[in-house]
Amino acid sequence: MSAGRICSRVVVTATPDESVHVAARRMKDSHVGTLVVVDPSSPKKALGVVTDRDITVRCVAEGRDAKSTPVSTVMSKPVATIDEDAPIEETIDRMARASARRLVVKDIKGGLIGIISLDDVLELLTSEAGALSQLLDRQSPRMTV
Repeated sequence: MSAGRICSRVVVTATPDESVHVAARRMKDSHVGTLVVVDPSSPKKALGVVTDRDITVRCVAEGRDAKSTPVSTVMSKPVATIDEDAPIEETIDRMARASARRLVVKDIKGGLIGIISLDDVLELLTSEAGALSQLLDRQSPRMTV
């Protein structure tokens, strides 16, 4: 299984110059905790990621005004990425090395195509473990008394 097969292809984005307030409102309206920050002149180019935690720690906790603080001030960069054809094992390794719970998934040209989260990976692994468990259960010899 590859990162591109299980990633979310619906990516909610922000631009670096928009306010943290506007970005937070978009998170609320879209029911997401992460926005990929893209270059306004090239929307497939990811510049960073802003999470609800970034907003809390780098804006609110520091007493910044969310309406005047640009997203570029609070976003995490450089953006941690993975190629869409990368196997899940490589995705897990990349997340661990980057200390990131989410990776931007990019196509062969380096353009943004999705986002994969640790939860996506855990859901896949849990599903596969359940299928293996069912297979083992069906294949196990039964003892009769």
